[in-house]
Amino acid sequence: MENYQRFSARYADRIAQLTAQQKADLIKDDLRRYHLALQKLAEYPGVFYYASDGENMFTNSPSADKAFFKDYPAYLIWDKAESAGYPPQIQPDRYIFSSVSYVRARDGSFYTVDTPSRLADLENKIYLAFTPEFLNPRLEAWQNNKETATGSLQRISGFSAGLLAALLYLLLVAGRKAFGDKEVHLNFVDTLYTDLNLGLCLALIALWVGAIGLGVLEYQLNQATWPITAGIGALGLILVLSLVRHLKNRTLLKHSLLYTVLHKVYRFLQRYASGSLGWKIAVVVIGYPLLVALTFFMFPVTIGAAVWLAFKKVQEYQAIQAGLARVREGDLQHKIAVIGSGELAKLAEDINRMTEGLNKAVANELKSERLKTELITNVSHDIRTPLTSIITYVDLLKGEKDPDQAAKYLEVIDQKSQHLKILTDDLFEAAKASSGSIPVNLERIDLTSLITQGLGELDDKIQAQQLEFKLNHPPEKVYITADDKLFWRALENLFANIFKYALPGSRVYIEVDDLGESARLVLKNISAAELNVSAEALLERFVRGDEARSTQGSGLGLSIAKSLIEMQRGRFDLEIDGDLFKVIILMPK
Repeated sequence: MENYQRFSARYADRIAQLTAQQKADLIKDDLRRYHLALQKLAEYPGVFYYASDGENMFTNSPSADKAFFKDYPAYLIWDKAESAGYPPQIQPDRYIFSSVSYVRARDGSFYTVDTPSRLADLENKIYLAFTPEFLNPRLEAWQNNKETATGSLQRISGFSAGLLAALLYLLLVAGRKAFGDKEVHLNFVDTLYTDLNLGLCLALIALWVGAIGLGVLEYQLNQATWPITAGIGALGLILVLSLVRHLKNRTLLKHSLLYTVLHKVYRFLQRYASGSLGWKIAVVVIGYPLLVALTFFMFPVTIGAAVWLAFKKVQEYQAIQAGLARVREGDLQHKIAVIGSGELAKLAEDINRMTEGLNKAVANELKSERLKTELITNVSHDIRTPLTSIITYVDLLKGEKDPDQAAKYLEVIDQKSQHLKILTDDLFEAAKASSGSIPVNLERIDLTSLITQGLGELDDKIQAQQLEFKLNHPPEKVYITADDKLFWRALENLFANIFKYALPGSRVYIEVDDLGESARLVLKNISAAELNVSAEALLERFVRGDEARSTQGSGLGLSIAKSLIEMQRGRFDLEIDGDLFKVIILMPK
């Protein structure tokens, strides 16, 4: 009654506008809803209810006492004083939808809207009790459903585990033809760009969600779920495996459409930067008007970019001009710094290389002048020493009356004359070897046999110097392509150097190695004197390991040997490690 009064007071103006037919329709609709509610309640046997608003009562219970309802296994109590329920898991709500509002639609008809009213503010009472007759079938059904759900969950878990194992297997073998195959094999699906592939994967996910969530929810979910999921899942698996193959092949990024486009743009710009001047002019003449036409809406930006590029090129040109000015003034160490790979950068690089060449030429010229000066000094010294001795002993011989003493003077004169002859011969041979005027007759010779035969011929000198030669060579013959006479002359100079400077009583090692396309000959000995010069210096003319010149030598032996070996297309190197002197010769086969 109270609700009716509130409703009538609130919507009095709207009720006054209703016609008799509309009022009759509303009453008829309320009666229909009332009978539907009664019919619905009748469908639940084993449920006792009691409802009252303080004036009206609606019940099927033999008692209106709350204690009666609380005696049953499950109940709900709503009234102004209490809101309770059992079992404890039931959380009764203090709100009940009981107020009805009538709202006019745009077509002039009315419809009802239920709004919640707070039971604590009304005199309403609602008691509900559920008997075992009502609860037992539902509990049994719930238990059956629980067992069914548990079994289904176990089956789904097993299926998911198998599916996960199969997926992991596919991920491991994707791109491989067999276990242990290290190569990644791609197929036609992998021609699809990876970013497009990823987009298709996202589209398939959206399609599945849309199909399951919107298209078939109401009536066809059970029948359509598996076909839709299987189809979309198969397509998605194919795409994902393609991504995995690209990941293994390290082409996940490089095979993307975005990377390809950016890379082509970069390559075009790179070709433009490193291309010929004519190509650049053609690109600018054709491309810039097209760029302006396509970007007319941002014309100031394109003009600004063109001005900036022109300014950068002018800066590069000015840097080249300044660098050339410094080189022209004699600063051969200056490098022109132009960054990039364009025409101006190439020009700057060429100028830098020319400067390096000039710098090397100047350094070589200075070294050549120094060597010439040293050569003249050394030649003058080495010629003047025996010549002075000869002149001195000739003067002594002129006034000597004693035949025995005169014979001694003649012997000294003969020794100095022979030394002078050897020096002039070495100078002549060194000049011919350096100029390349000696004829070379290359032929295939047995290196091991040549060395063995030569050591036999030098056995007397070896014994005199108390040296022990150790020859190590492969069991097979080692052949080289060389002039046997020139090669032996080079070896003679090396052996003569060993006889002069090796420590008496030490070992001399000779090693022959077959390197396939070439042969290597290594001679190693211990020097009697301290080697206080570098290997490069020893190869210069008139340089000897004993600066005091205590031995009878010209200092040309190593230089002559190096020139003779290089004339035969060989390579001659020296290494010094403490007192260890090592010669390494490489000859073609």
